[in-house]
Amino acid sequence: MPNSINVLALFAHPDDAEFLCAGTLAHLAARGATIHMATLTAGDCGSTTLPPAKISAVRQKEAAKSAALIGAKYHCLKSEDLLVFYDRPHLNKVMELVRETRPVLVLTHSPVDYMADHETASKLCQSACFGAMAPNFRTGARHQAPPLQDVPHLYYADAFGRRDILGKRITSSLSVNISATLKLKEEMLACHDSQRAWLKTQQEIPETVTTMRKMAQEVGKLAGFRWAEGFRQHLGQGFPATNLLKELMGPLVR
Repeated sequence: MPNSINVLALFAHPDDAEFLCAGTLAHLAARGATIHMATLTAGDCGSTTLPPAKISAVRQKEAAKSAALIGAKYHCLKSEDLLVFYDRPHLNKVMELVRETRPVLVLTHSPVDYMADHETASKLCQSACFGAMAPNFRTGARHQAPPLQDVPHLYYADAFGRRDILGKRITSSLSVNISATLKLKEEMLACHDSQRAWLKTQQEIPETVTTMRKMAQEVGKLAGFRWAEGFRQHLGQGFPATNLLKELMGPLVR
């Protein structure tokens, strides 16, 4: 990577990025990219024992600790779980974050996923990337960041379990070999210790790292890698069509 670039990974909740794209972020960080990891919420519903304020504080600390493992900065936009809506207040926050972090590359949720928070975060991210160049969109922030000069490259990570809400398989269009960064991805996910009991109770996920490894192994097998993360690039009108992930990581991407 000849010059450092800014990368934004914007997801709904703490630990989403760790499940879905942390291996790729670790590769990019090792190549000199400046990484920003952001969540719409602080995960206030992620506990059966702690009240919202306490579990939110815990989860933000876990997310910051995870991000620090790859030298990334963590941002929380302070929305609430199950209340991530496509509306002006949310778009203002996401737009301001995109303009502030000035990414060339953005990773976010699949547009079709198992829960509405993920799908709405994806749609907000898409709109913010597309509109970040428009000076007439005012976010209302006290000190507004200037518009971007170019639309970022946007990639959607695989949905959790690689299926939509009806159980239909979602197929990646490209995969990133994370065999060299799997251990670091595991360490990042393990930072989210508060979620082990919650995910086991609420979603019948027995162990987070084991579940993540199973997903990475499945994607890797399809791509001819041992471990991989899957993505689809947004190629709609106005977005760059060059495959920046491939340009940055070469044979690690298929």
